[in-house]
Amino acid sequence: MNIVVAMKQIPDLQQIRIRNRQPVFDDVPLTIGDIDKNALEAAVNLKEGTDANIIVLSAGNEDVEDTIKEALAAGADEAFLILDDDLEDAESSQIATILAAGLKKMDDVSLILFGEGSGDNYSGQVGSRVAELMDLPQVGYVSTIEVNGNVAKVTRSLEDVEEVIEVELPAVISVMAGINEPRIPSVTQILKAGKKPKEVLELDDIEIDLGAATIETNSNLAPESDRKKIVVKSVDELVEKLTAENLIGR
Repeated sequence: MNIVVAMKQIPDLQQIRIRNRQPVFDDVPLTIGDIDKNALEAAVNLKEGTDANIIVLSAGNEDVEDTIKEALAAGADEAFLILDDDLEDAESSQIATILAAGLKKMDDVSLILFGEGSGDNYSGQVGSRVAELMDLPQVGYVSTIEVNGNVAKVTRSLEDVEEVIEVELPAVISVMAGINEPRIPSVTQILKAGKKPKEVLELDDIEIDLGAATIETNSNLAPESDRKKIVVKSVDELVEKLTAENLIGR
């Protein structure tokens, strides 16, 4: 049984600076999104005690090949990458088409895991789009997963209720942020990651027409912050100002 985990390379959010409400990406390292790491950890937990094989699936520019080593160190068995510089700014509908084409080249795929949304744009569209393109059932906002034979029993965490669903495999499942605590790879695992198998394809290899983008981002601005710029000269004065604003109790 193959468990495929779709993972996206994103800038390290902790190191992005904001200037004039615009993100500054200069010298910001690339990493795997946190929710994607939750999806990978869910796959690793499902694999325990079975002969399942975990495949990381990703599409992007050539930098992805180095970044995906994080996932291989954290428990994935192999990687399937579709790399092309034209994918650096690809939007969700294009990426979904590419991932679906990659999945169709794999054998014995029982479960396809996504994070509920990517760590950067968080559109939450790619998993649903892939399920539609693959004509597979999909369950979103999943907080627990159990697999028994060809059926997955999952718990969906909704606003005010939990819903337990059984879905026949193969299926697409999108996991919630915080479903688990992703493991930190050991030094040995990091060293072994570079030796794990990778299949690297280009756009021409999957024989699809990427086409024009159908989704356009109009703006991506940090929220405005109105600062009062009040100068205080002592701790007592600070407490007085905070109390006056009802930010601390009297």
